[in-house]
Amino acid sequence: MDADAGVCAGARGAHEGILRRQSARESAARTYARALPIVPVRARGLTIEGADGRRYLDCLSGAGTLALGHNHPVVLEAIRGVLDSGAPLHVLDLATPVKDAFTTELFRTLPPGLADHARVQFCGPAGTDAVEAAFKLVRAATGRTGMLAFTGAYHGMTAGSLDASGHASDVRVARLPYPQDYRCPFGMGGDLGAELAARWTESVLDDTKSGVPLPAGMILEPVQGEGGVIPAPDAWMRRMRRITESRSIPLIADEIQTGVGRTGMFWAVEHSGVTPDVMVLSKAIGGSLPLAVVVYREDLDVWEPGAHAGTFRGNQLAMAAGTATLAYVREHGLAGRAATLGARMLSQLQGLAAEFPIIGDVRGRGLMIGVELVEPGAERNSADGDLRTGATGGHADSDSRTRVVRSSARRGTEPEGFPGRTGGGPRPAAPELAAAVQRECLRRGLIVELGGRRASVVRLLPPLTISDEQATAVLDRLADAVATVARAHTDHGRPPTHSEGAG
Repeated sequence: MDADAGVCAGARGAHEGILRRQSARESAARTYARALPIVPVRARGLTIEGADGRRYLDCLSGAGTLALGHNHPVVLEAIRGVLDSGAPLHVLDLATPVKDAFTTELFRTLPPGLADHARVQFCGPAGTDAVEAAFKLVRAATGRTGMLAFTGAYHGMTAGSLDASGHASDVRVARLPYPQDYRCPFGMGGDLGAELAARWTESVLDDTKSGVPLPAGMILEPVQGEGGVIPAPDAWMRRMRRITESRSIPLIADEIQTGVGRTGMFWAVEHSGVTPDVMVLSKAIGGSLPLAVVVYREDLDVWEPGAHAGTFRGNQLAMAAGTATLAYVREHGLAGRAATLGARMLSQLQGLAAEFPIIGDVRGRGLMIGVELVEPGAERNSADGDLRTGATGGHADSDSRTRVVRSSARRGTEPEGFPGRTGGGPRPAAPELAAAVQRECLRRGLIVELGGRRASVVRLLPPLTISDEQATAVLDRLADAVATVARAHTDHGRPPTHSEGAG
């Protein structure tokens, strides 16, 4: 064995040993580690290097946390600045220059109408902590207890957050339909589907026999992330704002994953011009380190001292990294860059969808992109209450999301029973095919996430700093993975195993 071969064998041994020990020692609740058996040891920008010496393009980005990618120079400089200054790293909620700089930069980016009359509460370090704090806030401010949330939502893993997420069934949270085109709960999609969703919401609130008393608040994601990358129609967002405002229901926007330029605006609510009463923020605002806050209208600030707290709410390193990240995204126009590049990537993925029938839908906003895998030979399925939009049912917004819908409609997948449409609903979701695409992507050095109903959506969350050349490489590897899975599915009627497919 030559020296290089020995080094490679040693690296593989170390890599495999670490994975074995993780499997033996860590909780069965671990998730990403199961689908992504890699051991990162170095990272920069879009690229991760594993302990086995392989390099990967990371389109998971810490589930959207890494707006600037791994170890961006401005983030590292900010962290080193705090460490070298001798400043305390743990201060509870005391005022510090680092915290003041973060709050100033955060308020500089907030949507118009909120920044001038806002308060901020620093929570525990995770987004779910911000959601819990927001629920507590609106309940204290209104004297009411119930909450409104939406099907397909994801707001975190603590008890209250889970109550509001799509897979829970707690009676304290009333579940409302979230409009979407591909699997519209009303079988319509487009403007009509969104209108029916809005009317349903109004009926629930105004019908004294609906069983839903006036709630303390409504929480929604401007783009559902874990729910399968589903952008809310802008007109529907404005309708929700009018519905809640006219009934004195605080509107909570969950911008944990959509914020800091991810969707093509600094905050996703800005696409619709909506100013929420409350925003819950985490992930990218900490510049890769744990940080979560609630920003809300000052008239909601009815808390007594100590009404909400958290031991690690004063993370100085996260605040410094967050300030650097927020400022860099703002000063370098990365939100606009995400809008432009995201539209280009969606357009290319439309071509891929036209070529491979295992792709049922492509959707997203900015650099938050989803590709839904379906069973191409199965009967179209409307039994789950989800149907595709019609050819003239696209949203009024003239963005790439509408173009994807219209492209899908041209492929002849409009719902039956709707005037002017032919065909059936979408084909059944294909989680096994999605998992196979994820595996094939990993074999080609591309890290992607799965989400959506039945985990059938391949999700792309690249850093906002991704270059054109890197975007091309990402799409090439994804296209090759899809082709391999589609070919195996055609040949064998099943997804490829670990031993099949391209090398």
